[in-house]
Amino acid sequence: MGIAQDTRAAVRFSQELYRSKLSTAYHGRIRHDPFARLRLREGRDDPYSVYAELRPRGPLVPTRLGGFGTVDHPTARSVLTSRAFGVRPQAEAPSPTADGVDLSFLDRNEPDHSRLRRVAAPAFSPRMVRGYRSRIEELVTELISQLRTDGATDFVSTFAAPLPIGVITQMFGIDESAGVDTTGFARYGAAIGGALDGIHSLRHARELMQAGEALGQMFEQLFAVRATDPRDDLISVLVAERGEKVRPDELMAMCFLLLVAGFETTVNLLGNALLALLQHPDQWHLLVEQPQLAGAAIEETLRWNPPVQRTERVSFEDQQVAGTPVREGQWIVLLLGGTGRDPQVYPGPDRFDITRSHAAEHLAFSSGIHYCLGAPLARLEATIALEQLANRLPRIRQAGPVTMRPTSIIRGPLHLPVTVG
Repeated sequence: MGIAQDTRAAVRFSQELYRSKLSTAYHGRIRHDPFARLRLREGRDDPYSVYAELRPRGPLVPTRLGGFGTVDHPTARSVLTSRAFGVRPQAEAPSPTADGVDLSFLDRNEPDHSRLRRVAAPAFSPRMVRGYRSRIEELVTELISQLRTDGATDFVSTFAAPLPIGVITQMFGIDESAGVDTTGFARYGAAIGGALDGIHSLRHARELMQAGEALGQMFEQLFAVRATDPRDDLISVLVAERGEKVRPDELMAMCFLLLVAGFETTVNLLGNALLALLQHPDQWHLLVEQPQLAGAAIEETLRWNPPVQRTERVSFEDQQVAGTPVREGQWIVLLLGGTGRDPQVYPGPDRFDITRSHAAEHLAFSSGIHYCLGAPLARLEATIALEQLANRLPRIRQAGPVTMRPTSIIRGPLHLPVTVG
């Protein structure tokens, strides 16, 4: 009976999955719906041409699903900062997303959002972030030395991915005494992060389930170790709050979120930043001459090609947004990648310019109460990395075609071959 039920569930899942894919393909390729095209390969390869197509249609563009989308920077900012919008309908109970991933406070309205966020916030305080600097500098130095000098090296797997994982393991307090396999930790975290765009196949679903189970066991092991041997790390802080401010299941979801968010944002930010600089040699030469521009280069990357391309909000009431009536329960898709190229906010928006004076006004880390908790840490990691790369590898070059991630929410190179000269 169990096998038969599992088989029927797998068949239903497959039918729904491929029905959704066919619908997206039909509306994108036959009906030329821009929102569907963003989920197809053409939109993943170049979402910015789709954003440019949407822009003349006004600040709010109706979607075929009954909501709206926007690439307008002021409109998106107003929605993100408004308490009249949330990340889920008010009457809807918190639950895992359709892909089975519980995104903790990222997927919670008030008051649960603030309650859970306050538990994790100490790990990202200015004091704690400053404390990560020496570890980041050590990691960057070590990883640069591993880039081959006798041929092409994949920048993503050799540098961009190991750096945030090395920082996260310190943040979580993972070391030899904890008995956790850091290689598996990184691999399973990447698998969970790959599901943010949804599940693409039965194989993908199995991999996600296995990764979730393995990570759950790793975190339970960490909880047990730090309950008896607390230290100055995030797991120790969370374990101390367990039962009083956060339930055990909420604790696990929070760890999943912090792992995935800390990894996906930074690895793709690093890849996007170096790729943009190498594709604009004048900007790379400028950074080599003035490495102190590394922070500005990161902000310009976040504006020009952010690692997170979109998010969504649902209206809690009937209201007006940018002169358009929005009903209670209607969703607005905020195309963050498009807002960074709003010509009303950024003159010459398609130009990559690391001397741009107000690039930091971007929405790449969202805005309002859901502003990315780990933004200061991601900025620090990426800035130190770029500064050292410019100082130590001024002759680094792209060494072959780039493979982009086959996802539409998360954007960044999956493989970026480079030669360091």
